[in-house]
Amino acid sequence: MLYNKILIAIDGSDAAEKAFDKALQVAKNNDAEIVLTHVIDVRTFASAGAYDRTLSERAEKYGKELLEEYIEKAKKADVTKVTTSLEYGSPKVKIAKDIAEKFEADLIIAGATGMNAVERFLIGSVTESITRYAKCDVLIIR
Repeated sequence: MLYNKILIAIDGSDAAEKAFDKALQVAKNNDAEIVLTHVIDVRTFASAGAYDRTLSERAEKYGKELLEEYIEKAKKADVTKVTTSLEYGSPKVKIAKDIAEKFEADLIIAGATGMNAVERFLIGSVTESITRYAKCDVLIIR
């Protein structure tokens, strides 16, 4: 199967870096466009926002810088069809349901999480949510 649009969830983690590297390979093999997405989790601002009003601004600045960094990495790897998406919301919901649909992704690539089994059971992982709700293929990178 050939893929045309590959959505990559980027959060600055080592797992996301590995997912990005794999996405570059898949994009080259398929002459596909990559969509880099970073979702700013608004739940973290609910309690902390009362104490630090600049938290949201710093999170947005970090997200923009992260996406720019990955655009440059893609260019150096000769992947030129790159789109970015910086969103606010729950990554669990936004990536698989909203962003993938918005960009008509036919593959989502994400890094596996480092959470332990108890944490996954209690709160669930973003990766697990992506695999459960995505309408397209999903590739999880360990």
